[in-house]
Amino acid sequence: MTAIIHLPGIGNSGKTHWQSHWENTDPSIRRFQPASWDEPDLSDWIAALEEAVRAAPTPPVLVAHSLACLLVAHWHDVSDLPVKGAMLVAVPDPASPAFPSQAAGFAEVPGKRFRFPSLIVASTDDPYGSLPYAERRAEQWGSELKVIGAAGHINGQSELREWPEGLALLGNFASRL
Repeated sequence: MTAIIHLPGIGNSGKTHWQSHWENTDPSIRRFQPASWDEPDLSDWIAALEEAVRAAPTPPVLVAHSLACLLVAHWHDVSDLPVKGAMLVAVPDPASPAFPSQAAGFAEVPGKRFRFPSLIVASTDDPYGSLPYAERRAEQWGSELKVIGAAGHINGQSELREWPEGLALLGNFASRL
């Protein structure tokens, strides 16, 4: 069985977020735990991700949303712990006017190609990150790109609920690792 670690973005993923629904359905999914969800500190988030990966029984699949997608790039730049792959949902653009000021420490995103397979899932109308930005990151990181149409920021406000299509994307991605 593949270990899965959820990496929510700023503010954590609330009850209506697909990450929370997936965890309710599959209690083996673990969520990394930084010191603060609302005042994200890059060093702390990297340390929390490092701890979560180290604690996984097998090299995990990371499932990141929003700011945590940028975290994966920063973590990859400084860690050599093994992961099977990463599914990156709704990659935000730090140059976007909607990018939260309290996440400024994440803004200088490494562009180095990932050493593990990755899948970027993007929406055509994400207020935090444009499709061209997601395409650029996919090219830089060596990620596969899946565009799911107009789904906003692919979060709780997108009303995806359990997001079975996303779970199918994860299943397909994980089966190829």
